[in-house]
Amino acid sequence: MNPIVTVQDAVTAFADWIEPTDAELDAIEQEMPVILADVDLLDAHIATLDRTPTELDTRRIRRARRRALNARAALVNHTAGTSLPGGAA
Repeated sequence: MNPIVTVQDAVTAFADWIEPTDAELDAIEQEMPVILADVDLLDAHIATLDRTPTELDTRRIRRARRRALNARAALVNHTAGTSLPGGAA
């Protein structure tokens, strides 16, 4: 017989009074170009799941992959000069 355990931690982790901090929202805002580029790449791959990719599909995937890599490189280059809180680098 399996014991029933409380899920209080799981329930309170999603309580409506817990909001993201300004720092977390800023981090999300900085990463938004990477997120959108990854969504475009996933869309390009999803479009070809049920069929053989055409030349146009191949170009679309290649462009989306390039945009995703460029967005990641831009994010890394942008955040390379910033330091972490507490003096850790």
